[in-house]
Amino acid sequence: MFVPFTLFHLGPSLALGLPLRRKLHLPTFLVASVAVDVEPFLVFLFGLDYPLHGYLHTFLLALPYGVMIGYIMFLFERYLGDLWHAVLLEEGFSSKSPFIVGGVFGTISHVLLDAPLYSDIRPFYPLGVNPIYDPSVTEAIYAFCAVSFLMGIVEHFLILARGAKGVK
Repeated sequence: MFVPFTLFHLGPSLALGLPLRRKLHLPTFLVASVAVDVEPFLVFLFGLDYPLHGYLHTFLLALPYGVMIGYIMFLFERYLGDLWHAVLLEEGFSSKSPFIVGGVFGTISHVLLDAPLYSDIRPFYPLGVNPIYDPSVTEAIYAFCAVSFLMGIVEHFLILARGAKGVK
């Protein structure tokens, strides 16, 4: 049930991340934007007595989780950097900052997109309420995610075309 919805997070991350790819590590941003949903995945997989959208769906834990993802992606850069560069998704960073920024933006954006959709999310934990919850915007958020994914694909092809012509 949640896997198709998880993938919707890639749209905004791709559309927003491509123009910012010289400032943040885009692959990290993409990974972090969906990695928060490891939580509902584990709840479903193991039938856990735990909220579907638990602590990773809070700003309090999304922030350090994003830092951790950024650091892990930084460590994997030596193995995957050539792949990212080949598909023009990043510029070859040598410092940790663009990875950390990508990780944090990815996890925080996930919480921001999910909070209006699900009543069980407590984005401002330890507060026990979700002031962002508004199910009337569900359709608009999914439309935004789908349209931004298409925009990101177009952006990527334009980047590829410019790269083939030698223009950055």
